[in-house]
Amino acid sequence: MNYGAEFWGAVITAFVVGAASVAMVGWTTIRTKEVQKKSQVVLDGITGPLNALASAGLVLDIDDKIVRATKSAFALGLVRDEELAHPKLTALVAKARSVKKPTKARGRDLALVSELGKTTLFVNARAIHLGEGYVLLLVEDRTESHNLEETRRDFVANISHELKTPIGAISLLAEAIQMALDDPAQVEKFAKNLETESQRLAHLVQDIIQLSHVQAKEVAGLTKIVDLNEVVAEAVDRNQVLAGNKSIEFEVRLADRAKVFGDDELLKAAVKNLIENAVIYSDEKTAVSITVRKRKGIAEIAVADKGPGISAEDQERIFERFYRVDPSRSRLTGGTGLGLSIVKHIAQKHLGEVQIKSRLGQGSTFTIRLPLAAKSIETSK
Repeated sequence: MNYGAEFWGAVITAFVVGAASVAMVGWTTIRTKEVQKKSQVVLDGITGPLNALASAGLVLDIDDKIVRATKSAFALGLVRDEELAHPKLTALVAKARSVKKPTKARGRDLALVSELGKTTLFVNARAIHLGEGYVLLLVEDRTESHNLEETRRDFVANISHELKTPIGAISLLAEAIQMALDDPAQVEKFAKNLETESQRLAHLVQDIIQLSHVQAKEVAGLTKIVDLNEVVAEAVDRNQVLAGNKSIEFEVRLADRAKVFGDDELLKAAVKNLIENAVIYSDEKTAVSITVRKRKGIAEIAVADKGPGISAEDQERIFERFYRVDPSRSRLTGGTGLGLSIVKHIAQKHLGEVQIKSRLGQGSTFTIRLPLAAKSIETSK
């Protein structure tokens, strides 16, 4: 068969195009394998160090998909459906990827709000471009240190405010006494007021020192066994004079072998504060009950009064430093607003807690709950 020149030209063109296509496919396949190989080298190289990190670590690809992550990254809620859960972190990753060459990244302090909006995570985050579009994100949780610093600032501010009142009153009363030297009755009146304010200042300073002592002291893990019956007996004795002035009786019920590990002086201070509050806020010629009981490995010390009670709103804040349900009454009674905060911290130091049950007009019950000492350890020498 005799084919014309046009036919052979078409065949040659098709052959050239086909050959070029095959060459292109082969080159693309080889290139893709090279990229994949480089990417795998990046991932394999970072996996070991990533697992050794104390902070949360994540590796994201060019599409911002998380391809490696430590367990702490999940625990902090940084991951959601293979992507970052926080836009601020995504922006930090994008900025790092825009830098073509790997460079030392500066840490950025970020406040990350949870999806429910109830918790804020304070972190220091840094992102480093690893190459091939991969970015290493390191996130260090600094929430606890941030909260401690915030608490310290608030505490200092509160102390300054609380000290200002009695110090100012003492200064004014001293001036009043000097101006009333020719009036013995006025001098006597101002002198009594001066004594009251000085006592209030002394109580405030004492409570501040005690709270600082409680917060700084390590109690958990102590092997000293404390008998809660003895703690209650001592705390009741320390409040006998105060109760006698209001003709208030103590109703004490103890439990056999109610013993815990801890610091007996701190526990006495906590129970003493609860009993003192109960006496102060109870009417004259009533009773305050103190009960020690054991429930499923837990020892409880409950102090109940027949006072005015505490509203549900105030119960949520009753253990805050310097919080007073009735500021005017606290001023008359000499209350510093630190007593219940001290109780809370002492309970926590002993791996326990303090609870409140109260109704307006029906009195209040404060209960310290602590883990009982195991019998096998209790009897060892």
